[in-house]
Amino acid sequence: MEKVQRIFEIDPWKIRTTQLDKENRRLQESLTSIGNGYMGMRGNFEESYSGDHHQGTYLAGIWYPDKTRVGWWKNGYPEYFGKVINAMDFIQMKLFVNDHEIDLATTAFEDFDLELDMENGLLTRSFVAIAGGATVRFTFERFLSIVKQELAVIRLTAECLAGDAQIRVLSKLDNNVQNEDSNYEEMFWLEKERGHQMECSFLTTQTIPNDFGIEQFSVTGAMKHVSSAVGVQQDDALEVAETFTYDLKPDESMQLEKRVVILTSRDVPESEQSEKALALLEAYDASYEELLAEQNAAWAKRWALADVSIGGDDEAQQGIRFNIFQLFSTYYGEDDRLNIGPKGFTGEKYGGATYWDTEAYAVPMYLGISDPTITKNLLKYRHNQLPQAKHNARQQGLKGALYPMVTFTGVECHNEWEITFEEIHRNGAIAHAIYNYTTYTGDESYIQKEGLEVLTEISRFWADRVHYSKRQQKYMIHGVTGPNEYENNINNNWYTNYLATWVLSYTLENYQKYQAHATVTITQEEQTKWQDIVQNMYFPKDDELGIFVQHDTFLDKDLLPTSALDPAERPLNQHWSWDKILRSCFIKQADVLQGIYFFGDSFTDEEKRRNFEFYEPMTVHESSLSASVHAILAAELGLIDKSMEMYQRTARLDLDNYNNDTDDGLHITSMTGSWLAIVQGFAQMKTSTGTLSFAPLLPKDWDHYSFHITYRGRLLAVTVTQKEVRIDLKDGSAFAMMLYGQEITLKDSVSVPLEQEEPNV
Repeated sequence: MEKVQRIFEIDPWKIRTTQLDKENRRLQESLTSIGNGYMGMRGNFEESYSGDHHQGTYLAGIWYPDKTRVGWWKNGYPEYFGKVINAMDFIQMKLFVNDHEIDLATTAFEDFDLELDMENGLLTRSFVAIAGGATVRFTFERFLSIVKQELAVIRLTAECLAGDAQIRVLSKLDNNVQNEDSNYEEMFWLEKERGHQMECSFLTTQTIPNDFGIEQFSVTGAMKHVSSAVGVQQDDALEVAETFTYDLKPDESMQLEKRVVILTSRDVPESEQSEKALALLEAYDASYEELLAEQNAAWAKRWALADVSIGGDDEAQQGIRFNIFQLFSTYYGEDDRLNIGPKGFTGEKYGGATYWDTEAYAVPMYLGISDPTITKNLLKYRHNQLPQAKHNARQQGLKGALYPMVTFTGVECHNEWEITFEEIHRNGAIAHAIYNYTTYTGDESYIQKEGLEVLTEISRFWADRVHYSKRQQKYMIHGVTGPNEYENNINNNWYTNYLATWVLSYTLENYQKYQAHATVTITQEEQTKWQDIVQNMYFPKDDELGIFVQHDTFLDKDLLPTSALDPAERPLNQHWSWDKILRSCFIKQADVLQGIYFFGDSFTDEEKRRNFEFYEPMTVHESSLSASVHAILAAELGLIDKSMEMYQRTARLDLDNYNNDTDDGLHITSMTGSWLAIVQGFAQMKTSTGTLSFAPLLPKDWDHYSFHITYRGRLLAVTVTQKEVRIDLKDGSAFAMMLYGQEITLKDSVSVPLEQEEPNV
C-alpha cells in the first residue's frame, strides 16, 4: 500500500493546521498557495524564515527563455526552455520585537495556527512569539482580489500579551529573488526605477536581456500602508521599504495594513506603470472590510455554479473543493492570452504555461461549469499559435503543425528528447478539444473556420509522420512516447496510432460538411491519402487476451501487477533508475485506457472491461493525470470500489502528497480530475453524441452528492441520494435528454429511483 502524507486537518471548506511542520515547510507552502488568475504565490511567510522553504511569487504570462542546457545537442532541440520566473516578493513584512528579529525557524513560539479558507481565498496565520522579554501574538491575513486583479491585501495585527514590546515592522518590495531551476544560476530581474510619492512607494523591474528575440517584461509593484502609527520610509540599495514602530504595553495592540498593486508590460507600457500603479492604489481606497466583502461575494458567485457537494465524506469533500479553488485561482478565463499552467502560481517546476493537459482534462470541466466563451478562448489560444505549431513541425522535418508539449508562445520550449520529439500524441488532444467543444455546446462556428484550419494542419502532420510498412502492408508510427512516459521511443503505440487515424477521419468529415465555409483547401490527393491511412493503419492487439496492445513489444515484458512492488520503492521515479523503469511493465498512466476514455462510443462494454482489467493492475498512477481516467472507466464498468479508490487519489493527490512531489508546487491541470471523476464517472454524464445523458451511481460511503452544469444555454442541478436521482432545470428551455438509457423531456425537474446495480452504459 502506498504511503500518503497528510499535514492538514480534514474540513469541508478549510485547509488548516496548528503545527508549523519545519520538515515539510515546502509542502505547507504549496498547499496554502493563493492566486487570482493574474498573480499568485506560495504560502510563504511575510516575515523572515531562515529554515528550508521555497519563496515564490508568480505573474500570469511573465516568463524568461532560459538557454537550453543539455550534455549532447541534437538537431531539432529548442534553443531555450521557457521558465516560469519567480517575481518580485511584495508580501515581505519583517518583524522585530525589542530589536529581536522574529524568525519561526529560530524564535521561540507557541499557538501556531495556519488556515486557508477556500470559500473566499483568505489565508490567515497566527502565532505567539516570545522574544526580547515580551510575548506578542501576531496575526496575518492575506488575499489576492479576484475583483481588482492587480490588488493584494495583507493585514497584520500584533497584540502584546506580556512585557513591554517595541514592535518594528519593515515592509518591503524586494527584487532580490532567484529561480531555483535557473539553468545558469542567473538572476532574471533587473531594477529599472524606484520612487516614493505621497504615502506610496514603487519599484519597477525588467527581465534580463535574452538572445532569442523574446520580449523583456517589465513589472511595477506599488505599496501603500494603512497604519495606527506613523511610518518612516527607508530606502537602501536592495530594497524599497518602509518602517513602522509601535510601543505596546500588555493588552495593547496595533494593526498595519499593506496594499500592493502589481502591473506588467503585458497590459501597461513600462513608461506608464508607476503612475498608473500609484493611481490605482489611491483609487482602491475602500476599507479592508469592504474589500474582503467584495471578495466574498465574487467567490460566492463562482461557488454557486461550480461547487460539488458531497454528504458523508469530508475527506472527499475537502479534496474536490481544494482542487476547484486552486483551478479557479489559476485560471477563470478572463484573459484569452493565457492558459492553464501545470503548476499555476505555486512553483516553477516544469516550465511553460501550456500543456496538452488543458485540452484533455481541463476543457471538459470548464465546458460544464463556466461560460462557453471561456473554453472557446482556450481553443482560440491554440489557433492563434498555429504558425508557431507549423514551425515546430518544420523543426522536425515534417509538414503541417505540431503543437508543443511545453510552451508560452506556441514554439516548443521543452528540451528532453523523448518529450520534444516523441510525445506527439499531444497533437491529437488539441483536435479532441475541438470535437468536445462542438458536441457539448452545439456551436459549429468555431469548427467551420478556425477549428478546421487547426485540424487540417494537424492532419498534414500525421500524414507525414506515418510510414508505410511494405512487409505488413499497413501504415505505422515508430519512435514515439505515449501518455505512459515510462516507455520511450516505442513503435506503434496503440493510443497514438488510434488518435492519428481519428484526427484524419474527423478532419475529412468536417471538411466535407463545412467546405463552403472553410478557409482552407484540402486537395483531392491529400483526401485520398488520408483516407488510405485511416483504412490501413496498423493497431497492435492480442485476440487471445482480447486487448489492444500498448505497443509492439509490450507483451514481451515481464508482466507483473503493482502488488508485486515493494511499497518502499514507490514512487518508482524517485527510487529506480530510468533504465529499470523503461524495461519494466509498470505504467505511469495507461495509454490504451486514455483512448477508450476519449472515444468510448467506439468500443464495446467487453472491450472496455478486458482492457481495464489487463492494464490497471500494472498502473502505478505516478502521473497526476492518471487516476481520473481510471475512476471514470471503473464507474462505467460498475467497479464502484475501484472508482472510489481512484477518485480519492485524484481528489487528494496533492493534499495527501501521493507521489511525494507536491513540495515544489501543486498539480493544477490534473485538478479537474476530481470533478471529472464525479460528473463523468459516478454520474456517468455523456455528451459526445450531442445528446446529454446521465446514469448515476453513488459510492457506498456517501450519503449524497450534487453539482450544477451548464449545457447549451441551460443550467441544471443534479442531486444523487441513496434513494433517488433528481435533475432540476434551473434556467433555460425544456429539452430532451437521456437518464438511465431512457429518453426524458426535462421541463422543470425529474426524479427517478437510484439504480445502484450495474450502470446502464
